[in-house]
Amino acid sequence: MSFFNRMLASIGIGNAKVDTRLEKSEFIPGEDVNGVVHIQGGAVEQEIGSIYIMIMTQYIRERDDRKYTHNYELARIRISNQLKLSPNENLEIPFTFTLPLDTPVTIGRVPVWLRTGLDVEMAVDPSDEDSIRVHPHPDVAVVLEAASQLGCRLKSARCEHARYHQGDLPFMQEFEFHPGRYASRMAELELVFYIRPDGLDILVEVDRRARGLTGLFEQAFDMDEHKMMLRLSRAHLNGGPAAIADLLADTIERHI
Repeated sequence: MSFFNRMLASIGIGNAKVDTRLEKSEFIPGEDVNGVVHIQGGAVEQEIGSIYIMIMTQYIRERDDRKYTHNYELARIRISNQLKLSPNENLEIPFTFTLPLDTPVTIGRVPVWLRTGLDVEMAVDPSDEDSIRVHPHPDVAVVLEAASQLGCRLKSARCEHARYHQGDLPFMQEFEFHPGRYASRMAELELVFYIRPDGLDILVEVDRRARGLTGLFEQAFDMDEHKMMLRLSRAHLNGGPAAIADLLADTIERHI
């Protein structure tokens, strides 16, 4: 009977089960995530190599005029080393970790979720998934409010593959805005945020609106897109949305 149960467990029948329970489901990048992993033993004794939590998200990559969605592991946190799980045994393992600063904001269709997994010898690895909501980091929130004060309304915040980018990720989250009061001269404003311990870097892209033959020529060859880096210190950010709006307006005006 034991051999039969082990055989079933090896294909996932009567295997251990895992359930992650979080203290809350909404976070900001850089915040601690606390919770408990509950493990229910299966029909037979099992060796668990490790217990880990992966922070997952998705990004879009375009190839041959088609768009593909890729799952991406932002981080993997080991919360327990090897242990032995008796039949029907219940274990609770508390954990805490810090949500990475480059975790995307869950706006629109951008998902972020935690995948908990057990490395079980000679069996299908049990897993559990829990979606979380990620709100803008306070430094990013200040800039979003500044853009709003300029009349620029947020349109989307997609995660897209970036061949050339700053940071360690293969993608960047682009915040796209309707141009607001710049509508006559600017088609779109895009911001990409890079959070630093002492401030915030912003990749600003201004898409100028085509005007006349020269404008149409520039648009045809993507020469109407201007990118520049805006570096904000802690003093800038402490000045609040109004001060940041002035800096952002000056940057926009110099490139449209």
